[in-house]
Amino acid sequence: MRAPRNLRRQAGFLSIQHLLILLVIVVLVFGTKKLRNVGQDLGSAVKGFKDGVKGEGEAEAKPETKAIEQKDDSKA
Repeated sequence: MRAPRNLRRQAGFLSIQHLLILLVIVVLVFGTKKLRNVGQDLGSAVKGFKDGVKGEGEAEAKPETKAIEQKDDSKA
């Protein structure tokens, strides 16, 4: 037996209309300035995470290269 058409539509699926209404409510509650700040904070956190993951191997190699550069500078 198939579920009635209305029940299938309401089974937890968010349509575009639902998402737009939710977006309007969020903007009304928090305001655009607060949402912009949250977006910037989230973006900088993601960027910091990516830099941290990318720089794990480099962080161990950097002290060695600095020590080598300091030795070269002292010779000159």
